[in-house]
Amino acid sequence: MNQENGTTRLSSDRAVGRRWMATALGGSRLALAESESMTAEKLQDPKTKYPKPPFKEQQQPWPGLASKMEPRPDHGEKSYKGSGRLLDRKALITGGDSGMGRAAAIAYAREGADVAINYFPTEQTDADEVVALIKQAGRKGITIPGDLRNENFCQKLIADAVEQLGGLDIVVCNAARQQTHKSILDITTEDFDATMKTNIYAPFWIIKAALPHLPPGSVIIATTSEQATEPSSQIFDYAMTKAATTSYVRSLAKQLAEKGIRVNGVAPGPIWTPLQVSGGATMDKLKQFGGQTPLGRPGQPAELASIYVQLAANDASYSTGQVYGAMGGGGLP
Repeated sequence: MNQENGTTRLSSDRAVGRRWMATALGGSRLALAESESMTAEKLQDPKTKYPKPPFKEQQQPWPGLASKMEPRPDHGEKSYKGSGRLLDRKALITGGDSGMGRAAAIAYAREGADVAINYFPTEQTDADEVVALIKQAGRKGITIPGDLRNENFCQKLIADAVEQLGGLDIVVCNAARQQTHKSILDITTEDFDATMKTNIYAPFWIIKAALPHLPPGSVIIATTSEQATEPSSQIFDYAMTKAATTSYVRSLAKQLAEKGIRVNGVAPGPIWTPLQVSGGATMDKLKQFGGQTPLGRPGQPAELASIYVQLAANDASYSTGQVYGAMGGGGLP
C-alpha cells in the first residue's frame, strides 16, 4: 500500500468514525429525551399496596362478576403500560373476562397482541369491559362465549379464534371452577364432574385442537395454583385438578419441545377474583382472605399480568416446563 492510498483510506475511516459517533450521540440524546419525558415510578410497599382483610360478606351465583365485587379487583386497567413485547401476536385466553385472564388480556393488548377471550355467557358484562380496553389499546378484541365443559364447543372455540384472529400463537388455559365443600362426602358426582371438565378436560380438548395451528415459537400457558402443592382441605377436587395442571405443563413441555412450542404455568396464591365470592370460599374464609400470607393480604390479578407477558414473550425462549409462582410469600413453585 503506497502512502497516498494509506492516507486516503485513513481519512475515509476517520470520516466514517465521526459519522458513527454523531449517530450514536444523537441516539443517546434521543433516548435521554425519551427517558426524561417518562414519569419515574415511585416505590410501593407491597404490604399496603392493595386492600387487606377483613372484607365484607358477599356472595354471587357461579361464576360471578368482577364488576360486582367489593372492592373491585385490579386487573391493571389503569396501571399496566406496554412496550411492544408481543407486537402482532395472536392470543386466546379462557376465562378472559375476569381474574388473571382479564389481567393477561389487558396486558397482551397493550403489548401489541390481538386477543380473543372466552368466558361463560353470564359473564358478558365483564367481557364487554375487557374488549373495550383491548380496542382502546388499538388491537383486535374478540369475544367467544361458551361452556368449556363441552368438547364440541372447545373445538369450535379454537376454530373461531384462528379464523377471527388470522392465526394463533398464544394459548392461555386459565378458566377454572372452584367450589368449597367441608367434606368429600358433600361433593356430588355432578359437582366433581363439572370441576374436572372445566379444569382438566377443557385444556386437553383446547390444546389438542390448537396444536395443528401453532407455529414454532408459539406458547401455551396454564394457570395452576399453590393448591397443587399445598392443598386446602375444603377445595379437595379443585386442588386435584391443579396438581394435574402442574403435571401436564411439565409433561407437555417435553413433548412439544421438538416442535418449538413452549409450555409453562403460572401458580397464584390467594388472588382476589370472582372465584372466591361465587362458592369458592366459605364466608368466614372470604372475610379473612389472604390474611394468612406473609404480605397479609390477597394478591390482585394485576400483580400477575407481567408474568403472563414474560412467559409469552420471545425473550423467554429458554423457559419451558416451568411454573412461576406469585403467592405473597408462600408456596413452593
